[in-house]
Amino acid sequence: MQSVAQAVERLDALAATDTVDVLARAFAAAGHELALVGGPVRDAFLGRPVTDLDFTTDARPDAVLAIVEPLASSTWDVGRQFGTIAAMVRGEQVEITTYRSDVYDGETRKPEVTFGDTIEADLLRRDFTVNAMALRLPQRELVDVHGGVEDLLTQRLATPQAARVSFRDDPLRMMRAARFTAQLGFTVSDDVRDAMSDLADSIENISAERVRDELVKLLDTADPVEGIRLLVDSGIAERILPELPAMKLEIDEHHHHKDVYEHSLTVLTQAIGYEAERHPGDAPDTVLRLAALLHDIGKPATRKLEPGGAVSFHHHDLVGSKLAKKRLRALRFDNDTIASVSRLIELHLRFFGYTEGAWTDAAVRRYVRDAGDQLERLHELTRSDVTTRNRRKADRLGFAYDDLEARIAVLAEQEELDSMRPDLSGDDIMRILDIPPGRAVGEAYRFLLEARMDEGPLGPEDAEARLRTWWASRDASA
Repeated sequence: MQSVAQAVERLDALAATDTVDVLARAFAAAGHELALVGGPVRDAFLGRPVTDLDFTTDARPDAVLAIVEPLASSTWDVGRQFGTIAAMVRGEQVEITTYRSDVYDGETRKPEVTFGDTIEADLLRRDFTVNAMALRLPQRELVDVHGGVEDLLTQRLATPQAARVSFRDDPLRMMRAARFTAQLGFTVSDDVRDAMSDLADSIENISAERVRDELVKLLDTADPVEGIRLLVDSGIAERILPELPAMKLEIDEHHHHKDVYEHSLTVLTQAIGYEAERHPGDAPDTVLRLAALLHDIGKPATRKLEPGGAVSFHHHDLVGSKLAKKRLRALRFDNDTIASVSRLIELHLRFFGYTEGAWTDAAVRRYVRDAGDQLERLHELTRSDVTTRNRRKADRLGFAYDDLEARIAVLAEQEELDSMRPDLSGDDIMRILDIPPGRAVGEAYRFLLEARMDEGPLGPEDAEARLRTWWASRDASA
């Protein structure tokens, strides 16, 4: 955290921005209170970029609209029943929410919203003390009734009210605790940690979609590992992603193997590093991060203790791909994400055969074809999967993958490898063989594709000659 003086300067600068200033003057002129609340105030203290402008007010939603509409290029309801109005003001999106006090029924997890009259009561319903601070406008007075500044100084994550009460009201706050642990580098208070463990079962009352969204927010932080550890240690991961804690395999004195859970966290960290190195400035790659975290989830189901102390995990790539597909479906991920993550897990071991013997050009082509549009992610995942402390072995694998990528680049330049199609199209096949659309066309297409991968481009004439020979032999054997 920066100094208090620096934080005050940032808050003053934030309050003086055109958007904030024009809103503050408009609400004051209408006789209503207005305050910046939550994230913007917290981030000003932390020296982080302020990306969201969230306000709270005593004005009811209709009054908010009446004040904001003359200033805004557009307005819309984010949730009028919850008192939130959004607007585009001076080119910035803002959200303005009426003071609230939420009462939860304990079953549906949907609060009964009652509009309030004081900012102090409104701040009590916030998730954490560091998010329960406000800056009154236009007077620029800090409202911190729950010790948020103190918790910022000590880098502690605590709740405005008892953590058990807060988490019973909304169990998703426990996952937000994990996310803020990763995002801010804070540690949770003992009260928060104990409540997360005691109420872990209650996360099952939250919809899969909300759990998924919070999990993605955690994974998309710059360093999600400590947040993931908190979910695992508290027992919450057991309810939402049980394959993750299952990787904490028991290691006995006779059979030794790498700690799969710790290895997976290291792979995730390294994948984020490769992501930043190879694609600086890009948005977080959620697909890559999911694949890195889950790439070995097939190991517990395939673990076999071999004679002599060895441990094997045969086909854990295929088993893991199926498990990932099932879990991501349960978490309501979209089909593209599910397909991409499961494909990466299925292929993550493919490269290691490269170090055991020289691949032919045909093998390299197959590697590219099988990866398809996931090739770049497969490069990053495979490199990240090298976590050995043996420097010589790590260098050997790194150099081998450098060589593979170089060969892929050469072949791509020579053969337009990315498109990877046979020399004849389906229409060409039907014309040459004088056959209608059907299974035989697909078989002929695959025959020509295999020839292309084995030998490179054949050219239309050679491809036609081979097609006719194959077709004749097929008929002869029928």
